[in-house]
Order: sequence, then C-alpha cells, then structure tokens
Amino acid sequence: MPQVRVLETPDDLVRAFEVFRTALIGIPPFPGDVTTIGEPGRVLGGFVDDELVGTASAYGTTVVVPGGARLPHLAVTRVGVLPTHTRRGVARALMNYQLADARQRGVPIATLRAAEGGIYERYGYGIAGWIQCVEVAARKARFRPGVPTGGRVRLSSDPWADQRRVYAQVDPGWVGAMSRTEEWWTTRQVRSDDDKEEHAVVVLHGEPGAEDGYVRYHAGEWRDDECTVIVDDFVAPDPAARAALLRYLFTIDLVGAVRFEALPLDDPIRELLVDVRPVSTVRVEDEIWLRLVDVPEALAARTYRGSGEVVVGVLDPVLPENAGAYWIGAAGAKPTSAAPQLTVDVSALGAAYLGGVRWRDLAAAGRVEVHDAAALAVAETLFAGDAAPFCGTFF
Repeated sequence: MPQVRVLETPDDLVRAFEVFRTALIGIPPFPGDVTTIGEPGRVLGGFVDDELVGTASAYGTTVVVPGGARLPHLAVTRVGVLPTHTRRGVARALMNYQLADARQRGVPIATLRAAEGGIYERYGYGIAGWIQCVEVAARKARFRPGVPTGGRVRLSSDPWADQRRVYAQVDPGWVGAMSRTEEWWTTRQVRSDDDKEEHAVVVLHGEPGAEDGYVRYHAGEWRDDECTVIVDDFVAPDPAARAALLRYLFTIDLVGAVRFEALPLDDPIRELLVDVRPVSTVRVEDEIWLRLVDVPEALAARTYRGSGEVVVGVLDPVLPENAGAYWIGAAGAKPTSAAPQLTVDVSALGAAYLGGVRWRDLAAAGRVEVHDAAALAVAETLFAGDAAPFCGTFF
C-alpha cells in the first residue's frame, strides 16, 4: 500500500518537483529554487517501498462564495505520479490524505485545475466554473457611446511589486476569486522572468497608490507586420477601470488582435462594442474544479435565492462525515433528519455550489436522484447566481 508523508527537507522538495515534472510530460525545469514555491506542511509525497513515486501540493488561501463570504480554501496543485507507478493507488492515497488534512485544519473548500478531465471526480471534485479564451480584432473594436472612458493608465515601472500591491488593494470579490499567496507570486514571477521571449508589460489604472486595476500582456504571433497581444492577467472589477484598460489594449500601435486567455463565460466585452463581430471565442475550458471538504460549513456559508426550501441528500465515500441530509432555504442551510427530496454525490454538489452549473443539467446527466420532481426547480432557484463563477488565478 502506498504511504503518504509530508515533505520538509530541501532534498525531498526537489525530488518531489522532479517527480511532478516526469509525471506531466513537457513541464520545463523550474528556473529558481523549488523549495521556495511550496507552502510548508502542504507538500506531500507518495511512497512505494520507500521510493518517492508521487506528489501533491497546495496553497492555503481564501475563496469568495455566493453572498460574498471569503472561506478558507485549499488550492491544490502539482499532483503527479511516476508513469511506472500509475494505477496502484498512489494518487488516491495522496488526494485522500490531503482532503482529510484540510478538514482537520478547518478548510471547507478545495479547488484545483485539472490537466486531465477524467480523474478528479472520483475524489469528489466537480466542475464549478468555466473560462473562455476570446480574441478581439483591435482595429475594428469601437466602443458604444455610453461606455465609460475611465481614468489614467500608465506603464508600471516595477511590474511584480505593482501587481501584488494592486491585487491586494482591489481584493477581488467576484464569486470564485481567490487570494494569492507569496508562494504563488514567487512561482509566477520566476517562471515569467525566465521566459526571455515573453517581455511582459503591466499597465495600471488609477492614480499612483490608489490604482483599481491592471492588465498584464505580452507579444504573441506576428503576421503581416502586426502582432497579436496575449493578455494573461486582467484584474479590474471597476467598470471604468476595465473600460480604460480595454481602450488602451485596442489602440496599441502594431497590434492587430488582442487575445484574452481567460475571461468569465458571461464577460460583457461584446456588449461594450458597437459591432460584436470583431470578438471571437477561441475556446472554452473548465477552470474551477471544486470539492466541498466540509459540506455543512460550506453550505451554511453561502447565500441562497428565492423563498423555497429543499432537502438534499449527500453521498461522500471519501469523507463519510459529510454524508447525510441537509435542509437548504433562504435562511441558510443545516443538517436535518428529514427525507431527501434530491440526492447527489459530493462532486455534483460541488459543481452546483457556486451557481454556475444548473441542477436540471446535473439531473439530465443522471447526477441527481430526484425523489420529488418539484424540488428540482426549487434547488435551481436557491443556488442560482448573479454572475458566472470565475477565479482568474491559475495554480
């Protein structure tokens, strides 16, 4: 049976990163000190016959849930098993250990970004949020008269310090937004600084010291003397700040197109323009894989819509303490002894939790056992959100 240990020594942390690189073919070497990018106590090793053959890491952050509460959150990252030891229970041992540890620490929610889509549902994760990659023909993008012009934009003279500072100042409050740790920023900066082709630029909106947004971009493909600009971080919750940064991007000399690598599915970028046709969707991808680690705490922490109420039964073979029935209504959520009207496994509940996946769609996929047909519409209303869930932070 695989054994799981917390990795602490520099040698073990370096070995774990090499295991991850081998497992995910094509991941380049880390150009800095890998011992600086793992949160102490959260880098795990999976061992078979005392050989390190798998690893999983995480960052302790917060995440915004419907209603605006910021809950303790486990951002799971760098999960991998050597190809010589797959399908031997190593990943399961790592993931189960990680979830049990998170629950013991009082962390009610975990999320991850999946390199493979068919793996993580078995551990209780469900897709709760999606992103779209969008490309805009810059020369054809004309804003509607009512779109705000915004304030001052300027190039950052200290990009990484400014990004950290402004992200903390803005403190994004949209559903799915997460805080960014020092380890996360270190990883991102070292990776970017090592890429000599990228030449990233950061543009800020607002007066110095009181900025309310920024955009980070780099040059992509050149064609016919025009460049495609790649936007890989866009943090501007204020509509005026967002519009000002968009206007800047669409008017850069020599730029033929602007590609946004990650926007929410309901992003209003098309509505800002007189003609929507310069905007094209390149692809849609899953973003937030969400796991409810403590179901009663997570359900009680978010808000619900409408005046209805429903009893939902939850199945959770990995964390059986979550299993049971829960009353959910406008006043909140709590365990109950009442008979369930709907029954789901914890991965389906995680998918619906942020309001981005409809209960009727889960039912159509056979992921909801319906005991009371009227309850499905009630759950649909209770869990509905004002906007599509979106994190915007890759880890």
